[in-house]
Amino acid sequence: MADQVEALRLADRKHPRTLPVRSRRMDAPSEPGEVPPTILARFLHALSDPTRLRILDLLIRERELHVSALVERLAQPQGRVSAHLTCLRTCGLVRVRREGKFRFYAITDQRIPALLALARELARPREAAIANCAYAEHHDLMGG
Repeated sequence: MADQVEALRLADRKHPRTLPVRSRRMDAPSEPGEVPPTILARFLHALSDPTRLRILDLLIRERELHVSALVERLAQPQGRVSAHLTCLRTCGLVRVRREGKFRFYAITDQRIPALLALARELARPREAAIANCAYAEHHDLMGG
């Protein structure tokens, strides 16, 4: 069992397009038409990084930005910003438009700002508890 858990943890670190297909039983939603818990967890995981949240906030405010503008505003290396954009694009949260040598990014769904606003509203009264959550801290330290 521990070997399976470790294998799944390592698989989660690989690029989403190279992930192994998991057992249907593990991914089975409780009702037909529902999103399986593992897919929902990955969706939320895509939102769980501070840099990815900052990227989404910038795209919400600016509507569309190219990678260089994001790199400048985030003050992070281009490779790191591109990796976060790849995650967001692969998960379907942002789209890319090419114009000449530039790639412009924008959010894909106008409900994303409302989702982030709701998350902030839910987190605000729980901020101290969330900051002290040892499980979330462990996740952060693991590079999750």
